[in-house]
Amino acid sequence: MTAANGAPRIYVGGAGGAPSNNFIKCLRDSRRHDYLIGASSSFADLFLADVDEKHVVPLATHNDYSSHMMKLLSRVRPDFVHVQHDFEVRAISRMRDEVEALGVKLYLPAATTIEDCVDKYKTYACWKAAGVRVPATILLRTPADLTKAFDQLGQTIWIRACEGGGGTGALPTDNFEFARMWIDRFDGWGTFSASELLTRRSVTWLSLWYQGELVVAQGRRRRDWGFGNRTLSGVTGVTAVGETCSDPTVDRVAQDAIFGVDANPHGVFAVDMTYGNDGWPYPTEINIGRFFTTHYFFCKAGLNLPEIYCDIAIDGKFPTLERRINPLPDGLLWVRGMDVEPVLVTREAFADAQSAWQQ
Repeated sequence: MTAANGAPRIYVGGAGGAPSNNFIKCLRDSRRHDYLIGASSSFADLFLADVDEKHVVPLATHNDYSSHMMKLLSRVRPDFVHVQHDFEVRAISRMRDEVEALGVKLYLPAATTIEDCVDKYKTYACWKAAGVRVPATILLRTPADLTKAFDQLGQTIWIRACEGGGGTGALPTDNFEFARMWIDRFDGWGTFSASELLTRRSVTWLSLWYQGELVVAQGRRRRDWGFGNRTLSGVTGVTAVGETCSDPTVDRVAQDAIFGVDANPHGVFAVDMTYGNDGWPYPTEINIGRFFTTHYFFCKAGLNLPEIYCDIAIDGKFPTLERRINPLPDGLLWVRGMDVEPVLVTREAFADAQSAWQQ
């Protein structure tokens, strides 16, 4: 079903939250003219969503999510569904047959790939089996596993929850008792892992695939975490300053990581990599079936990935690009803060301003 004006109807989950709002902004800035149906489990967030109609849904982890969604989709009849949270990507994936039976299109990776990527330890296990170079990692089922982690991974280790974004449960620590109490606090035995501690330098490779073929990919270096001084880990999932970058090693590692979890990638794969002290970009997770939060950065810089994504999914229209890998110039910076519009600036202008303002 299309809107009364003939525009495709796109359902956007998580509307009003930053990840989905940036997806919406990309579509509003594009040549497309879609009718956007926004939904969220947060009633208040919907006030912040630039969509044509709004609906409240249960959390994706709630028992009623699937039945509620099927009733809603049957009523509003979108042409296409896109969501921007790992747990909702997984929930939609698990009901993909029922959704597609309504005539609603999806552009998702394989169901097994989504399951393996939402759980970061499963991702690690896939990479290890595929021979991808990854930081040593141990699943923490018991305190004995924590002891082994300190024995094998170094004096200071990195602890985190296997599922969840924004640095959920992340903690760098050299103290066994603190680590044990931390995991107890989250009731995290069996759902937390420990890894070698890497550096603070990180890079993400955001890519779109179609039936095993790369459509487009762009690298982005994170120069700083927003509000990192307010967490024990220094990691928040909020990029304060991002920078376009291209690096053949990063390109190769990211593709090896993707093929390490899926021999026939399809949909969105965003590979997060963190540099080790040896200078190697180690893959640490894949944000699967969704764009990373700050993808509006690429749109403003000239690469509108949601437009390309929807053109393919809804219209079967593929882009013509001079370069499929890193089509944007290096050194474009996206500077972000809370309750202010981000600013796009060149690396040179950023450096000049820093020098001038520090005098």
